[in-house]
Amino acid sequence: MKIRKGDNVLVIRGRDKGKKGRVVQSFPKDYQVQVEGVNVVKRHAKATSTVTQAGIIEKEMPLAISKIVLICPICNKPTKVRGKSIADGSNVRLCSKCEEIIE
Repeated sequence: MKIRKGDNVLVIRGRDKGKKGRVVQSFPKDYQVQVEGVNVVKRHAKATSTVTQAGIIEKEMPLAISKIVLICPICNKPTKVRGKSIADGSNVRLCSKCEEIIE
């Protein structure tokens, strides 16, 4: 996956289209990420020993990786991410618009 925890992303599909947020958690096996403030759903919770407060709880659910696009920290534009190996043998992420290294 080319999008990692801590990246700023833009939602390009769904009911939250146009919202921006930071990636809180990624799920590489499922090709999903959890973005703060995006895809918030309401769930009903019963009071248990671990959850003392019962009622309706709002929580963020994961999004498919295909519904988001990375915002480049250098040019501040939504962009696709390319991979490239550099001289020392390590792989880096590149912005496809400004050709700068993303880290």
